Amino acid sequence: MRTQVGIVGAGPAGLMLSHLLHLEGIDSIIIENRSRDYIEGRIRAGLIEQWARDLLIETGVGERMQREGLSHDGIHFCFDGALHQINFRELVGKGVTIYGQQEVIKDLIEKRLADGGQILFEVDDVSLHDVTSAKPKIRFRHGGRNEEIDCDFIGGCDGFHGICRPSVPPGLLTVRDRDYPYAWLGVTADVPPSTDELIYAHHPGGFALHSLRSPLVSRLYLQVAPDEEISAWPDDRIWAALQRRLAVPGWGLKEGPILDKGITPMRSFVSAPMRHGRLFLAGDAAHIVPPTGAKGLNLALGDVAVLACALEELLRGDPRLADAYTGTCLERVWRRTHFSWWMTTMLHATPGADPLDAQLQLAQLRYVSTSRAAATSLAENYTGYPPRS
Repeated sequence: MRTQVGIVGAGPAGLMLSHLLHLEGIDSIIIENRSRDYIEGRIRAGLIEQWARDLLIETGVGERMQREGLSHDGIHFCFDGALHQINFRELVGKGVTIYGQQEVIKDLIEKRLADGGQILFEVDDVSLHDVTSAKPKIRFRHGGRNEEIDCDFIGGCDGFHGICRPSVPPGLLTVRDRDYPYAWLGVTADVPPSTDELIYAHHPGGFALHSLRSPLVSRLYLQVAPDEEISAWPDDRIWAALQRRLAVPGWGLKEGPILDKGITPMRSFVSAPMRHGRLFLAGDAAHIVPPTGAKGLNLALGDVAVLACALEELLRGDPRLADAYTGTCLERVWRRTHFSWWMTTMLHATPGADPLDAQLQLAQLRYVSTSRAAATSLAENYTGYPPRS
């Protein structure tokens, strides 16, 4: 096989990169180790920043999101037994959209296939070769056969556990990371949301989040220990914890059948560089943020928006954007990593923390909820801003 850009991973980063390159007349082939049904059905968070919503619409993959996505002008913080609203629209003139990541993936796959794009699902034994040469290669097995893609460049979009980042020699890669002493137990419930805006709850028993997936389906999260077993959380225990942590006088949490549940660890992870020869890393292959700040999907889209422009210029003979790719992306990544860390440490109950820590968290929450300057900073970071190319 021969293409201009070989892309490893059919998540939002790989699919969007292929789509953006196609719009510029650049060929690509995507390979993915999972099946199409799996990646389209895997439940993931989906909070889309204003600029990312605009990008999806402007590039022709936002029609269903406009119909089915839920637009939000702000969020609520829940603490001291009350709800405190932060109105983004009033503060910075922007909002966010709730639209599941798996829905973004469905839309991108449909568009790539309609445009004649190549996506090879259920590949295995993937390896990269000659990434510092003029002729990098991707080798893999597909349908029981050994295959090879000859390309000009490789987009490493295969996530945290993929093979692309380990293809950068250890001596050249710098990693900064932190594992947090808590995880999220997430559930999808067949019940209409109890709120019109997301609720982030700070509670002595642990953090909770009331999110939405549609007018009929709710998505909810509980802070649990990172080594917690899902079997220890039957449905009635989950609802009892949610009721306790989200309790507000005059407001009630609706309960319903739980459709799925799972536990996600919390981690901050940033690796550099994001380029090695003709291999470019994007999305979770290069960085992970805790989900409290809702930045993972948006960072992935931001990376490939920069990368698509850089590859277009590089194929025309101008290396400047490609040479600056790591620095351009990491400036944005570190800002988002800090915001996600700030939200996470402000809202979660830290195991073993002394009473001073809890009071400092409450002081920060009260400040953000009452100071227009602090609320504006939060709104600016939460709603996002376009990547700098």
